[in-house]
Amino acid sequence: MKSSSSTESQALTRSKGVQKIRTMIEGFDDISHGGLPVGRSTLVSGTSGTGKTLLAVQFLYHGMTYFDEPGVFVTFEESPADIITNAYSFGWDLQALIDNGKLFILDACPDPEGQEVVGSFDLSALIERIQYAIRKYKAKRVSIDSVTAVFHQYDAADVVRREIFRLLARLKQMGATTLMTTERIEEYGPVARFGVEEFVSDNVVIVRNALEGERRRRTLEILKLRGTTHMKGEYPFTITDDGISIFPLGAMRLTQRSSNVRVSSGVTTLDKMCGGGFFKDSIILATGATGTGKTLLVSNFLANACENGERSILFAYEESRSQLSRNASSWGIDFEELEQQGLLKIICAYPESAGLEDHLQIIKSQIAEFKPSRIAIDSLSALDRGVSNNAFRQFVIGVTGFAKQEEITGFFTNTTEQFMGSHSITDSHISTITDTILMLQYVEIRGEMSRAINVFKMRGSWHDKAIREYTINAGGPQIQDSFRDLEGIISGSPRRVITNEKNQLSRIMKDMKDDID
Repeated sequence: MKSSSSTESQALTRSKGVQKIRTMIEGFDDISHGGLPVGRSTLVSGTSGTGKTLLAVQFLYHGMTYFDEPGVFVTFEESPADIITNAYSFGWDLQALIDNGKLFILDACPDPEGQEVVGSFDLSALIERIQYAIRKYKAKRVSIDSVTAVFHQYDAADVVRREIFRLLARLKQMGATTLMTTERIEEYGPVARFGVEEFVSDNVVIVRNALEGERRRRTLEILKLRGTTHMKGEYPFTITDDGISIFPLGAMRLTQRSSNVRVSSGVTTLDKMCGGGFFKDSIILATGATGTGKTLLVSNFLANACENGERSILFAYEESRSQLSRNASSWGIDFEELEQQGLLKIICAYPESAGLEDHLQIIKSQIAEFKPSRIAIDSLSALDRGVSNNAFRQFVIGVTGFAKQEEITGFFTNTTEQFMGSHSITDSHISTITDTILMLQYVEIRGEMSRAINVFKMRGSWHDKAIREYTINAGGPQIQDSFRDLEGIISGSPRRVITNEKNQLSRIMKDMKDDID
C-alpha cells in the first residue's frame, strides 16, 4: 500500500547524522542500511546489460509512487519514448506520471547528425536546464543516464572530473538526491571508464553481470556510502516483472522461531527413526547416488501433506512432469489428482534455463502465491552444476531462510557422484544449513545389490543410529531391520562380524535399552 502524505517522515532514516531516503528496491535498503543518503550523489557503474538504466528509472518511480516525490530523468542515450515504452514492461506508467506533473524526462541525447565538438567544453547549459526542471517540478530525486555518453569523445580526465563535479555540486546545492550511471570496461577492473567518476561522487554502487561457468550471474556491490554504514561484498540480484530484486543474504538473521510440532515423512518406519517425524519448520536433505530412492521419499512426503489437506509444491529440475506422475503412480500416488484438487503444485524447469537468482525468485514467488506448508526441491545437485560454490551456497541459504521464515517444512535431495561406498556430506556445502540428513546408498551383500538408509543427522531430537535395509516395491518405500552382524556398510565393503551368544545377547539388550530411551 502506498504511504500517505506524511510518508513516514519522507521515508528518511537516520544513521550517525546522515539521513537516508528509502529506494523501496527489494533488498537494496537492507544492504545500504536504510537507503541512499539524502541530497547526495550516487554513482552506479557497470558494463552493458547490468541493469543500470533500470535501477535509475526504478529509483525515480518508487519515489513518485510510494512517497509522492517528483523526479527528473536526464537521458543521454535513449529517447524519452523508448524509456516510457521499456518501463511499461514492468507495469510502470511513466506517461501518466508525466501528465500529472510528477515526472519530467529531459532529453539530452546528442544530435546524431551534429558535428563533433572541439575545443573547450562545459555543461553550463545542461546544468541550467536540469536546475530549471528541478525547480519547476519541485523534484526530490534526479537520475542521470549516463555520463559516459556525455564525455565519450574526451580523453582528458581533468575535463571529465571538472564538469561532473560542477554538475553534482549544483544538484547538491538544490538538495536533490541524485543517481548517476556510468559505464565500465570490464566486470572486475577500474570502477568507471574515465577513472575519475568515483572520486567525485559521494557514493558508489557497482553492478555486475559476470559469466560463471555457463551461466550469467548479476551482483550488486556498494563500494562506498560516504559518512554512513553499509554492508560489504557482492549480493546477487535478478530482474523480475517488478524490476530489480536483490537478495541480501548477508542481512538475514537467525531469528526464525523453532517448532516442536512433528510432521510425518509419509513413511511410518522413517518417522520412528527420526523420533516421531520431522520438525515442522525444519529442512531435510536426502543425499545418495542416483536410483537410491530419494525422489520416492519426496513423493511420500508431499503426498502425506496432501492427505492432511495441506498444500505442497515440488520444484523438479531433473525429471519432467509426466515422468514424475508416472513414477508416483507406480507407487500408488496420484500426482495429477492432487493437482486437480489444488493441494499440489509441480514446477519443472531445466537448471540451465535461468540463473540461480532467477530460480530463487521463482521459488519465492510460487511460495508466496500458493502458500504451501511443505516444499521439495529435486534435486539441488542439478542446480549446482556449472556455478561457483559460493553462489550455490547463497542460493541454498536464500531458499532455506525463506522457508524457515514462512514456517515451511522443506525436503531437498542431493545426488552424489560416487555410486558405492562412503561419500562426503560436506562436498555439497549445504550440510550445515540443513536440520536433518538422510543418507541413502548402495551396498553389496551376498552377491546382491541392496539399498541402505540411515539418519545421519537430526538437530534437536533423538534419532535411530542404525543403518537399515531399504527396499522399494509397488507399495512404495519399505525400511527393514538394520544390517545385523555386518560392519563396513558405509564404506561399501560390508563384512560379517562373528560374535558369541553372550555378546549377541548383550547387543540385543543394549538396542532394547536405546529404543526405550
